Formats: sequence, structure tokens, C-alpha cells
Amino acid sequence: MFAFGNAGGFSNQMADDATGVARGFWRKIRRVAAEIPFAEDAIAAYYCSLDRATPVRVRAALLGALAYFVLPTDLVPDFLPGLGYTDDAAVLAATLQLVAAHILPEHREVACRALAQLAASHEKS
Repeated sequence: MFAFGNAGGFSNQMADDATGVARGFWRKIRRVAAEIPFAEDAIAAYYCSLDRATPVRVRAALLGALAYFVLPTDLVPDFLPGLGYTDDAAVLAATLQLVAAHILPEHREVACRALAQLAASHEKS
């Protein structure tokens, strides 16, 4: 298994940024997971960014892509039907291509479980 940590190997500023991204990430992913086809990839990227074994440069790239996803205003507003998340998906896909070797099966397994939990909690509400 891998070691999660919010700040292991990060500067204080990067740790603060990671905390902000984490807070916004879970709020947004709960709201939109059922609507976006890249939810599992986004969650895997999130867990990879928390893994202390992931190189800092990779963690920083992933946090940047996740921050873009979390931002309420971006290139294409998220509320536009059919187009809203295309820029978020493109940024995440490009970042994942660059760091694909660092997204481990363990990250994907945890993401799959988290997505299943989100779906189950969404069905209950």
C-alpha cells in the first residue's frame, strides 16, 4: 500500500494549496461525479497527489490540474450543458498523460472504491 500525507515533502505553501484543493475537490466531485465520465481518473489523480511516494513535481502537476477542476470560473463555464467540463477533462487528461507512470493500480483501486461510495450515498439521498 502507499502512504498518504497532505504535506510530506511539500513546502508550506504547497501544503496549504493541497489542503485547499482537497476541500474543494471533494465538494465538487460529490456534486458532479455522476455527470462526468472522468470522475474515476480525477479521484485517482487526487489520491496519487496525496501519496508521499509520488515525486513532488508529479504531485504539483496533479494538484494544478485538480485545482483547475475545482475552480468555479475557468475557460469554459461548468454550467454550460454538454461543454461545461470539456476544458477540465482536457487539462486532467493532458496531465495524466504526462504522469501516467505514477498513477498506480493502488490509486485506481482506492478511486474506484471512493466512486462507489459516492454513488451509494447519492442513491440514498
